[in-house]
Parts: sequence; structure tokens; C-alpha cells
Amino acid sequence: MRLSIQDFQLAAQSSLPRFVYDYVAGGAEDELCLTRNQADLQALTLSPRSLRDTSALSTEIEVFGRRWSAPFGVAPVGLIDVVRPRGDLHAARAAGKAGLPYILSTASNSPLEQVREVCEGPCWMQLYVMQDRGMANSILDRARQAGFEALVLTVDVPVGGYREKDIRHGFKLPFRPGPRLLLDMASQPRWLWRQALAGQPQFVNLMPTEGATSAQAQAALLARSMDRRLVWDDVSWLRSKWDGPLLIKGVLHPEDARQALRYGVDGLIVSNHGGRQLDCAPSTISVLPQIMDVVKTQMPVFIDSGFRRGSDVAKAVACGASGAFLGRAVAYGLAQGGEQGVAQVLSLIAQELERTMILLGAACPADLAQCLVSSTD
Repeated sequence: MRLSIQDFQLAAQSSLPRFVYDYVAGGAEDELCLTRNQADLQALTLSPRSLRDTSALSTEIEVFGRRWSAPFGVAPVGLIDVVRPRGDLHAARAAGKAGLPYILSTASNSPLEQVREVCEGPCWMQLYVMQDRGMANSILDRARQAGFEALVLTVDVPVGGYREKDIRHGFKLPFRPGPRLLLDMASQPRWLWRQALAGQPQFVNLMPTEGATSAQAQAALLARSMDRRLVWDDVSWLRSKWDGPLLIKGVLHPEDARQALRYGVDGLIVSNHGGRQLDCAPSTISVLPQIMDVVKTQMPVFIDSGFRRGSDVAKAVACGASGAFLGRAVAYGLAQGGEQGVAQVLSLIAQELERTMILLGAACPADLAQCLVSSTD
């Protein structure tokens, strides 16, 4: 019986090879940022309001003209097929059926057109801009034609974080496992059988451009050879390619939120990449109030990194966020049961959120702001 995301995490740890589990669960360097994300969420308290009518409870919100069943969704997770083949498709189906948004990663392993086709709910495209901007242009064109509703530009990966666990395992692409990794893979025969049938995951949405090869595209992504010339003025370039909502993911500083307003960005995702990039970065929940002081109600602000409970989502909304996105929790569900496992995780978070709201006396997400008490430094 799995009663919490921690239960799903423990089950994933026991059913995945060690290098795959560490890829999903691990963080950068000493994993201090990874730890801060959850610790600061746990330190934040909400105070219940008494004698409030919650008989007509609703967790629904509206974002960019679309209704979400609850203020949370599925964050982009790259290379998710190492957890389970066709992982993007499983997760997108589960999110859509739950009435929740799904963000597809540039580093996805299923064609974006297929993902959009199976996703019944809001479907957004996450974008990395690499040195070869032809790759970004191709993804933008295809995403627009496929009907993706919003574009999420990730800005916190100018270079890859130093993920020591991946390095120690020798986990990199193109995947050429040595004896140690082969032994690790053999320790999980069910996982190995699924992977053998599906074949090695590929970054199928990184379409080769003139002078580039598929192998070069993979090497660029895994080495995180992002375009470090990318600056705020390039928002205009993206606007010329994308006429839908444009969000920026990876903002942690209030001055960057101010810049986003100046450049007409439509939304923000406060994120430290789940503690996988800069290990000395602050937790996202600790900087959210500063971001909200700048943005106020001028654009929707979302948050990710460290969310494991429905009460965590409630805390983020109480602090002003429109909603939260979950990545690792979804991957743990995927490891256990594909689409069904993801659906169970999303249902669990939704049930926890509803219960938390009833206990707080909040009949709708907007009521949660009245329950905010304090956070511990």
C-alpha cells in the first residue's frame, strides 16, 4: 500500500537500477539545495480558519483561459524513458485525464506530436536554447503546428550542474555501459527487459540541422552546451516565433522577475531545477514571496522543486503562486506502474490538497492566502 510520495519513492528505489534512481532522485554537488527545497517547505506553517463553509470545495483554477482541476501539474522531466519506456506518453495521458497541465521537456524521448495528441489537458512545451539555434527553431515550429498552448523557456542551465552521482556511475549518453553499469542493470531484470524491448532512449525532438548529426545533438544536450549568449533581448526573437503564452522557468531573483515584466513575459516558474544545478541556490519557496512582491497580480507565477505533498501545493498557493509543478514524484509513479502509477501519484496529491484545504477552512485556492502564518529561516 502506497500512502505517500515517499512510499512511491521507496518502491522506485527498489525497482530501478541504482544509476537510474540516482539520476532521478539526485542533485548537484553536496545536494544542499535539494535538501533546502524540502526543508523550507516543511518549515512553512499554515493556520486553519475556523467555522468556514467548505461544503462546496473547489480546487479548480483558470490559467491562460484553460481550466485546471487543481493548482498543480507535471513538470518537464528529461530522459524520462530511462525510468520506463514511452514515459512522456504515459505521464501526458495521466495528466490530461486528471485535468492537469503537462510540460514536455526538450530532452523528451517521444515525438512531441505524439505527446500532444494523447494529452487531453493543457500541454506546454519546454525549451532549451542551444548554441545551434536551428534546433530551437525546429522545436518551436513543430510545437506550434502540433497545438502546444504555451512555451516555457528554461534559463537556469547555461552549463550543466555537477551531479556527482551520475559521474560516479559513468552515466552519460550516448550510453555505453561498462561492467559496473551492466551489473547494475542486471540487478533489475524487469526494468532491463522493458528497456531491451524498447531500445536505447533517444532525444527524438532534437532534429538535426544542416551540418549537425543526431549524435552531436545528444552530446550537446547532455553536456548542456546551451547558448550562453542568450539574454533578455532574445525574448523578442522568441516572440517572433511564438504567439502563445511565453513563460520563463528558472527565475530566483526579484530583479529578474522585474525584467520579465519589462519584456512582456506572460508567466514565471520559480525554479532551481530541483536542486540539480547550483547547489548554493536558495530554495524556491523561500524566494517566492520576494518574487510576488514584484509581480503582484501582473502575471501568473508558478513554482517547482521539492514538492511532495498536497499541503506543499497549498503552501505555495498561500504564498501567492498560481500553482506548483511536480517532477520527481511523477517519475516515481511512472517507475511503478506507467500511466496508472502517474495517475495514482496525481490523485494522491489532489486528495491531500483537498483534505488540507478543508482542514484550513479554505473553500477555494484563493482562500489559502488567509492561512499563511510564517516561515522559518
